[in-house]
Amino acid sequence: MFFGVLEPVTHTLQPPLGIDATDTQSARAAGMSSAILHWGLHAWAVYAVVGLALAFFCFNRGLPLTLRSAFHPLFGDAAWGPLGHAIDITAVLATLFGLATSLGLGAEQIAGGLSYLFDVPSSNTVKVGLIAGIIAIALLSVIAGLDKGIKRLSEINMLLAAFLLLFVIFAGPTYVIASTFGNAVVDYVYYLPQLSNWIGREDLDFYHGWSTFYWAWWIAWSPFVGMFIARVSYGRTVREFITWVLIIPTLLCIIWMSAFGGTALEQLLSEGYRGVANSVPELALFKMLERLPLTGLMSLIGIVLIAIFFVTSADSGALVMDMITAGGKMNAPVVQRVFWCTLVGLVAIALMLGGGIASLQALAISVALPFCLVLIMLCVSLIRELRKEVMQTQGGERPVAGA
Repeated sequence: MFFGVLEPVTHTLQPPLGIDATDTQSARAAGMSSAILHWGLHAWAVYAVVGLALAFFCFNRGLPLTLRSAFHPLFGDAAWGPLGHAIDITAVLATLFGLATSLGLGAEQIAGGLSYLFDVPSSNTVKVGLIAGIIAIALLSVIAGLDKGIKRLSEINMLLAAFLLLFVIFAGPTYVIASTFGNAVVDYVYYLPQLSNWIGREDLDFYHGWSTFYWAWWIAWSPFVGMFIARVSYGRTVREFITWVLIIPTLLCIIWMSAFGGTALEQLLSEGYRGVANSVPELALFKMLERLPLTGLMSLIGIVLIAIFFVTSADSGALVMDMITAGGKMNAPVVQRVFWCTLVGLVAIALMLGGGIASLQALAISVALPFCLVLIMLCVSLIRELRKEVMQTQGGERPVAGA
């Protein structure tokens, strides 16, 4: 919703890898590929690692659904002591500040949308009020429970997102969007090795300003998203898990970027419309919709969609932090989830008042670095146990839960 319009345009005007911006075709291909890089395989690979580890150790080994369980093969019973506490605390902090970063960015975009539609001043007071309102709705969802709260909100969100996507595809340059999707898949594969490599890069502003921030943001979100993926993956094979967690979301990401980013690029390069290019980042979506029919209605739907996205994020994030701190229990007292949900809002407000987007990005990076070390050890533990699983299966033995 925020970067799906902004990134393709920004990276086309200022392409990475030293590509000449006057070479429109190459700049456009690299710009779209860069946007997909930040939201495609690299992001979902982080989620897949955490989700697969949690699912495997919970369902195949009978251990609690918490991060420390994945480290039992490496540290033995020490995983249930202070070392395990440290791992879970790191995961909670990563989730807390990752959610706060996203909530702050969401408040920026909603405030921009309200200013665009209704001339509401985009002040800190308005942004704090928006964060407080989102958290208040999230608290109602928390109290209502998983099935009545977050499930219903998520279903509404998916319907609205699908409606907005289809509207842009059919009201916008449909043929261009279709060709953009085909080209984006090919260009993404072509540029992926270069964009993934940090050695000898000259485009350090792009690499550190965009890619490093996203690397940190996805790692900060990985305990939260990974645990949710794990909870719904019971009964899947590893191959099915990887396909549905890694490949399908990346393809959906390319479709979304092709529709929203492709429309904005067509407006810029073919129509000469610089509304997205010249606007502040939080207005990118609304400036793109300005050139399509039903601008006011679609912009309002966009604002509602963004708000519900962050309501469900705050609610489900509170659930995950509650589960981790409760030792993997799935039905901990509601008051604990209320506490975590409220804390996310307070941290987001403090960061917003303390420095805005810059402080949000800096915090995401600082929290992700220590958790990155946790993920590396988690990968080692998971590989060891998967190899053991294969050996036991080939030897005709059935792995024992909790062994």
